[in-house]
Amino acid sequence: MEQAKRDEIIEELTKVYWMELEATINYLAISVDLDGIRAEEIKKSLAADIQTEISHAKDLASRIKEIGGNVPGSFKFKPIQSSLQPPEKTTDVVAAIHGVIEAENAAIDQYNKIIRLCDGLDYVTQDLCIRLLADEETHRREFRGFLKEYE
Repeated sequence: MEQAKRDEIIEELTKVYWMELEATINYLAISVDLDGIRAEEIKKSLAADIQTEISHAKDLASRIKEIGGNVPGSFKFKPIQSSLQPPEKTTDVVAAIHGVIEAENAAIDQYNKIIRLCDGLDYVTQDLCIRLLADEETHRREFRGFLKEYE
């Protein structure tokens, strides 16, 4: 694979690596911060997903290194998930659900971008992203189900 294409793949992997880590931070905050009986299932689901998101980030970091990149440290982090911030009103479960769905949509889009980018060039990265994409789609489906109860 040519270096320019490898660099592009590393750049896109790094973007989704940060997305996974930022989701971890926000899931932790929301899973602790939400209040009320209606929030309990959402909190449990987000708390369980923290480990999944960390696992995704670890897999992505390993792949970045395997194909010749460097895994960035915290000084390179630039938050982008404005919709996934814990709601100001701690009982606003719907806002939290919408934020999760939006973050999952962004991750799904990014994984699809990498899958297309790797096609015919890097099957290992493509396979990793297909596996992680499936997790993101499952998580989005779960939160769409939660949303049906609230809207």
